[in-house]
Amino acid sequence: MNSAVFSQASSQILLLNNIEVVYDKYSLAVKGISLNVEKGGIVGLVGPNGAGKSTTLKSISGLIKIERGEVRRGTIEFEGRRIENSDPEKLSKMGIVHVLEGRKVFSELTVEENLMTGLYSGGRRLPPGQSDFDLVYSYFPRLKELRRLRAGYISGGEQQMLVIGRALLMRPKLLLLDEPSLGLAPRVVTSIFKTVTQLRDNEGISIILADQNARTVMSVSDYVYVIENGRVAMAGRPHELAQKEEMKEFYLGLSREGERSYAVVKHWKIRRRWV
Repeated sequence: MNSAVFSQASSQILLLNNIEVVYDKYSLAVKGISLNVEKGGIVGLVGPNGAGKSTTLKSISGLIKIERGEVRRGTIEFEGRRIENSDPEKLSKMGIVHVLEGRKVFSELTVEENLMTGLYSGGRRLPPGQSDFDLVYSYFPRLKELRRLRAGYISGGEQQMLVIGRALLMRPKLLLLDEPSLGLAPRVVTSIFKTVTQLRDNEGISIILADQNARTVMSVSDYVYVIENGRVAMAGRPHELAQKEEMKEFYLGLSREGERSYAVVKHWKIRRRWV
């Protein structure tokens, strides 16, 4: 199908078709993942650590090349254009912005200086007459209070706000968020995920949200893919997946008898991997 026709006829902004990803030409990390993202939608990727969620995101943003990886098979289309194995800088300028796992801030720079790096690396600025930082501060007012502090001295939750705010200044069309809940208190996670939905609703940004926190991901996503061992194990709308017994037990910690303890769920996970 002609890519120009695809772009006009479809509401999809991103399409992955059976991609296979390898590191150092031999180490197979993703084994045939297909997914699509609707314009202005949130897609969730859930699964255990090491399942292939981060590799999938890096394949989309091009960062896989920096880690000596490549998409060996399959295709990735962004707005109807083939982009697999493209340079990260090119993809960033096209509107694909990746917020990496681990809250990568410049610890010796102030909060505001960190935000400025988003302006320059994105190659764009907000419309004339509008403060570059007003948009970020409207979603994360706490950052305005902290703007003169070094980023290394603010909390983990505030650093997560900072990296998302920095990404927002790059004017993304597609925002890739990798493990934004990692190591954060539940209250902070709830606040950040609420802001993610506001970015979709108010700014029209399409979002892929990869996280092990299945419950929270499902609460904000329009569609969810469960990734296991480099493959899509399950996919569907959150309310559909929530009815599947495997999803309840393995990811939501629930059974027919109700909520299970962590110890029971952990034991079930270990047993399941070997059957």
